[in-house]
Amino acid sequence: MTMKRTITAYIILLTSSLLMPLHAQREAPLADTTAVAAPLYGGLSVSADVFGVIGSFVLNDYLSAEVALNADFKNLFFPVVELGFGTMDLTDDTYFIHYKSAAPYARIGLDYNLMAKKQTANFLFAGVRYGFSSFKYDVSAPDLHDEVWGGTLPFRYSGIRSSAHWLEMLLGIKVKIVKNFFMGWTARFKFRFSAKETLNTTPWYIPGYGDNKSSNFGFTYNFIYKLPF
Repeated sequence: MTMKRTITAYIILLTSSLLMPLHAQREAPLADTTAVAAPLYGGLSVSADVFGVIGSFVLNDYLSAEVALNADFKNLFFPVVELGFGTMDLTDDTYFIHYKSAAPYARIGLDYNLMAKKQTANFLFAGVRYGFSSFKYDVSAPDLHDEVWGGTLPFRYSGIRSSAHWLEMLLGIKVKIVKNFFMGWTARFKFRFSAKETLNTTPWYIPGYGDNKSSNFGFTYNFIYKLPF
């Protein structure tokens, strides 16, 4: 898949994810106000990201799926745990390098509700995540030809172990649809801390992070359910 196709597909998906919550916000009550202060503990919410699953129909070399659990403290601070699974099975169009990986990943972090003083049911929030993945990958390419001495050398490696750590800064919205049900999205800027390499190979893709670059962009589109308590 070319970079141009990848960028175009992300633009299409991002545009769709931006429009859907705004439509839901017009249909849902704009505010759910209360005369009393928010309790210290406001319960738990579970969510599922559908952006990675839907995106796989466009970027069919990639697939990611994740769920999250967050806690509400004073309707202001929301500690978050995110667990997911990411896969990639891609052959480069230029050099015909084939790369395959599938592994779980995890993130922990905190969201801060920027609209807490308004006491509304809808959120605009900023957050931070620490991400980690331990994974294996396979990489292969056409045989290398020795133009000096002649002959060929194979380039095929399987089951290579690697791990990666990264940081994410994010901005998102959460919109109430009906009682206890929300929808929302996040836009994320990612910074890679480390990615383990070997003497002959470097991981091309990191589950949960994306392409192995010093920085990356990511998006989620979530269906959210607040657990009764």
